Amino acid sequence: MEEALVDRARAGDRAAMEGLLASVAPSIRRFAARMCRNEADADDVLQDALLSIATHLDSFEGRSSLPSWAFTIARTACSRRRRGMKNAPAEGEEALSTQAADGPGPEDTASSAETGELVSHALSRLPAEYREVLLLRDAEGLTAPEAAQVLGVSVDALKSRLHRARSALRESLRPVLEAETLPAAGTCPDVIRALSQKIENDLDANACADMEKHVGSCPACAHACDAMKDALRACRSSASSALTPEIEEQVRATITRWLQTRL
Repeated sequence: MEEALVDRARAGDRAAMEGLLASVAPSIRRFAARMCRNEADADDVLQDALLSIATHLDSFEGRSSLPSWAFTIARTACSRRRRGMKNAPAEGEEALSTQAADGPGPEDTASSAETGELVSHALSRLPAEYREVLLLRDAEGLTAPEAAQVLGVSVDALKSRLHRARSALRESLRPVLEAETLPAAGTCPDVIRALSQKIENDLDANACADMEKHVGSCPACAHACDAMKDALRACRSSASSALTPEIEEQVRATITRWLQTRL
């Protein structure tokens, strides 16, 4: 289906091009909003990315999926804007240590309806390299090879970054999602990293069984794993494919500009 749509769009079929852009526009806009952290920049990134997809579709060789190619274009456009930002907040692992104190207190412990907002807020405060890998894998659902291609890293490097990002997200959410966690007894394993490895199918059966046995007997680790699962579930549920009137208008504007380039 995707290949046929691409072929028709390349041939100048306006309806096919509009359908193609409409299929990726919501994801691009959502990704840009969370990476640029500025609505005006996100709109500009969407416009730039859609026009670039339309005008450079002939260079799309199909070795990657269309969404991963589109995310690569959007990431490049957003990176250009981020490099031009002045007085941007510190980004890096050292910035994480100050985040918990600024976040909601224990009295704001999330209900299921609030978890999405809490996760969005936590994501916005993570370093860019952590935010983008979480968005691509856990929000937009790209496979590990697809996400690695977008980020220009190996699959192993992608997974290593993803494990660190999930741990960082958990640390940022700990004050609200784990406010009532009991103190761990003795030395506990890093169950959050183990959970992340399990999700990526990188935990062998014996290690997985050991982790599950420990979690089953340790209330603190069980609560931590449940909180992490809730956070990742909220990431996934935030990815809506709805084509809003505003995004639809940008798609139509891009089609008009694309047609002008073909005259």
